[in-house]
Amino acid sequence: MSIEKLLVANRGEIAIRIIRAARELGVDSVAIHSQDDANSLHVRLADEAVSLDGAGARAYLDVESVVRAAIGAGCDALHPGYGFLAESAELSRRCDEMGITFVGPTPESLELFGDKARARALAVELDVPVLPGTETAVELEGATEFFHSLGNGGAMMLKAIAGGGGRGMRVVTAEDQIAEAYERCQSEAATAFGNGDLLVERLMTT
Repeated sequence: MSIEKLLVANRGEIAIRIIRAARELGVDSVAIHSQDDANSLHVRLADEAVSLDGAGARAYLDVESVVRAAIGAGCDALHPGYGFLAESAELSRRCDEMGITFVGPTPESLELFGDKARARALAVELDVPVLPGTETAVELEGATEFFHSLGNGGAMMLKAIAGGGGRGMRVVTAEDQIAEAYERCQSEAATAFGNGDLLVERLMTT
C-alpha cells in the first residue's frame, strides 16, 4: 500500500517530525492548525495547510473537523502523532469509513487498550504477567482495602480506567494519602476523559 498525501493531525514537534519523514518518503503532507497556530513552524513546513475553527488545543480534538480537513485536502492517509486524538477509536473508525488510512491501531485495539480494566483482563486471560491489582473499578473503600492487603511498606498506584498520557494517576505510599489521592485522581480523570472510574495496582519500585 502506498500513501500519496498525508494529513498530519497534530502540531508542534511531533507534527514537524512527521512532515519531515513524509518528505523523505516522497509523500505530500497537509498540516492542520487552529486559528492561533497559523504561523507555527509545522504549518510552514507542510506542503499544504488547512485551518480549523477555534483556537488552542480544542481545535485539534474535533474528530469531524479533522476528518473533513483530510477529505477536503484529498488525503489518502492520516497520522495522528501523539496526544490529542492519537488514541481516539472514533477517529480511527471515521478514517476507515471514509477510506482514509489511519496510521495507527485499529478502532478495536484502541477501544480495548483505552480501557485499562479490559486490557488488564485480557492480559490475565492470556497468561501475561501483571502486577497485583483490581480487575474492575473500585470505590474509595475498595482502594483502601487493597492498600491494606499490601502490608507494611506497600505502595499502590491509582489509575484512571480510561486514562492515558500519564493523566489520572496517583502514587499512594501511606494510608493517610488515599482519600485525597483518590478524589484528585477521580476528578482529573472525569475532566480529562469523561470517566472517573479508577482501578488500583501495586506500585512497582526499583
